[in-house]
Amino acid sequence: MSERVKRRIDAAFVKLLYHKQELRGMRLIEFETRCVQKGEIHEIVTTTHKDAKSGDMINRVGFLGFAEMLCGGVVERGDQVEIDGEIVGFVLGFDECHFPNHYNILIATEETLAADELNLKVESRIKFGR
Repeated sequence: MSERVKRRIDAAFVKLLYHKQELRGMRLIEFETRCVQKGEIHEIVTTTHKDAKSGDMINRVGFLGFAEMLCGGVVERGDQVEIDGEIVGFVLGFDECHFPNHYNILIATEETLAADELNLKVESRIKFGR
């Protein structure tokens, strides 16, 4: 079966971030899926490290903000990411440097992006999956 069969996850931004870093030092964890529960808040980070794999260091990042999961489900490496109806990239993986408070969900994009570059607002919607 080539198509992923799972719930699409809806989330809403609750806090926006506007900075970028070139030497952030995040590391992709070995797991390619993470379960999320309704009401959890996770940080959404963009990166141009598109070919990175588990264990790789992620330095070039842009911060979009924190998003509250509006339903439970599974976020998976390769999931399409849509913000306010526009596809912006795909899930590259997860960094757990702040866990158990939250995961950093890393989104592979053409360029590092911060909230202002996507005209995000508090309550802007982000979706994971198809």
